[in-house]
Amino acid sequence: MRYRTLGKTGLQVSEIGLGGEWLERHNAAEVKEIIDRCAQAGINILDCWMSEPNVRSNIGAALEGQRERWIIQGHIGSTWQNGQYVRTREIGKVREAFEDLLKRMRTDYIDLGMIHFVDEAAEFSQIQDSDFISYVKELKQKGTIRHIGMSTHNPDVARLAAQSDLVEMILFSVNPAFDMLPASEDLNEYFKDEYAENVGGITPERAELYRLCEQNGVGITVMKGYAGGRLFSAETSPFGVALTPVQCLHYALTRPAVASVMVGYDSTEHVDAAVAYETASEEEKDYASVLAGAPRHAYAGQCTYCGHCAPCPSGIDIAMVNKLYDLANMQDTVPPTVRAHYEGLSAHAADCIKCRGCESRCPFGVHVTERMDAVAKLFR
Repeated sequence: MRYRTLGKTGLQVSEIGLGGEWLERHNAAEVKEIIDRCAQAGINILDCWMSEPNVRSNIGAALEGQRERWIIQGHIGSTWQNGQYVRTREIGKVREAFEDLLKRMRTDYIDLGMIHFVDEAAEFSQIQDSDFISYVKELKQKGTIRHIGMSTHNPDVARLAAQSDLVEMILFSVNPAFDMLPASEDLNEYFKDEYAENVGGITPERAELYRLCEQNGVGITVMKGYAGGRLFSAETSPFGVALTPVQCLHYALTRPAVASVMVGYDSTEHVDAAVAYETASEEEKDYASVLAGAPRHAYAGQCTYCGHCAPCPSGIDIAMVNKLYDLANMQDTVPPTVRAHYEGLSAHAADCIKCRGCESRCPFGVHVTERMDAVAKLFR
């Protein structure tokens, strides 16, 4: 298992994580079997947004004796009322639910205290000076939560969080289908049966968000990496072609700032299918060729940092250079950290000999040599 730094939290998280939602379907023994398989594979981060008491207790029992090896994302504002899940900011209910989470998880702290599910910009603004945020800050001050995070599906809200002084990391929905869709406060937009035919490529809102998070040190953990399984079938995929779990994972893990993908597991076989990413070949990871050949919604002209442009005879890491260029281009001047990273590369854009071999290999028709000229000019 490979590990990545989760932004400025400094936490080292496995790039494949455990999203706990599907564990609600299972009894204590089955939950323990799945969590044990995850631990054996080196997975060390799990997300528990669910408020249902039994699943919390089952996860807590499975973690008994191994709490210190796990990084837990625990949600603040996810409550259980009258036998059902309720998202709320009502402080009494919020406090009761979070204390219940600690008790059932058999721990006195949560690594990542998640402001639960903010999908409207107005709500993000409203809660800033609320009792709810005061409680979150109180938990952080006491050490009951070690870091403050937030979950959202809306890139506009995620951008506000990434620009705040409060949120250190974000749980965000990332996959090639969702990345085509503009910001929306209606989650149903992301799960429509069909997308508009003029949708194509990564929307500017999402591309900007990933770069902003990278720039500000706000790490991303990923939810909905498989788009609810829709991407596994040509019939349900908006592209008209099927992707594999490994290809979906590779797509998410090549976005800037992404540290871990929180995968939902319904069985140990599902764990194995996700962890197979760690030993997969470059051919098995290749989402770009599949999307480029899809009958609908191609990413024409956009660099997705997939690496198909390699190898370069001058030794330029073209995907990384493009990523740093996109990061630097967001500012009036090149940030010193980005410049230092660029200058630390063994070869630079100015070393391009314009052989255009990279362009012949790019699945999306990116004009690489033109971008290398622009990069050289910017960093010069």
